[in-house]
Amino acid sequence: MIGQDNNALTWLIILNAVVFVSVLFVKIIFDLTNGHSELIYSNIDSWVAMPADGYEFIKHPWTIITYMFSHNSLWYLISSILWLWCFGYILQDLAGNSKLFPLYLYGGFFGGIFFLIIASLFPYIHANAATYSLMGAGPSIMSIAIATTFLSPGYKIFPMLNGGIPLWVLMLVFVTIDVSTIGLVNPAVAGSHLAGGLTGFLFVYQLKRGHDMGSWLIQTADWVNNLFNPEKKHEKKELYYRTTRKPYEKSHHFSQQKLDEILDKINEQGYHFLTEEEKDFLKKASKENF
Repeated sequence: MIGQDNNALTWLIILNAVVFVSVLFVKIIFDLTNGHSELIYSNIDSWVAMPADGYEFIKHPWTIITYMFSHNSLWYLISSILWLWCFGYILQDLAGNSKLFPLYLYGGFFGGIFFLIIASLFPYIHANAATYSLMGAGPSIMSIAIATTFLSPGYKIFPMLNGGIPLWVLMLVFVTIDVSTIGLVNPAVAGSHLAGGLTGFLFVYQLKRGHDMGSWLIQTADWVNNLFNPEKKHEKKELYYRTTRKPYEKSHHFSQQKLDEILDKINEQGYHFLTEEEKDFLKKASKENF
């Protein structure tokens, strides 16, 4: 799944890594030309981090997107990628590939909004807004973690360990580590993570009611992709398959086209969204091939 084309989890990991390396590269250039300076480092970070001051945010509105892909330390980046991979991989298995990017962006967006609101309510944060900022994928990953757990709390990981560990246990471990890392020093950051978690809960709540809050984002991305790749839009799908059967040999057991449609549905929505008929068909097709 990770190596598939257009895999959202792969792209999210790549984006986080690329932004970190890019910012680090700029800092190295400044080191070589101007010498090491914490003031310069903080100024560089301010171009991608979410400021606590509303006026500064108006001057840097793009930071509500860039902050969720930016990390100020290698350890922070590695821990974010590990948790993102852990919950993101399970979410793809449960709900398909198309839910990951919207959840990440929604969690980060509303986390940033709550960060600004809470920062304005605490005088000591507002008075020292220049020293406070929001960086990292924390709110986005919290959104994905809560959404994944709420979608299927009984999902088991590591099944070889006494039947498996319920997903909600992993979520509690993540939340405990997250809270202990944030602490009570900056309630605005804690509020951003809480907002990310609530966003994930509401996303899945609506999904279970049949409303996909992220569908418009995927449709918009597809529209933009088709706009810049018009030949892809009209590209005809060639149905050639690697098989040991002769091309003229008839099979009465299952339709390859229907199998491909079911596999596409699993990739987009997840196995749990298959009907009983589709699950039975998949099992029969699996026995036919193996």
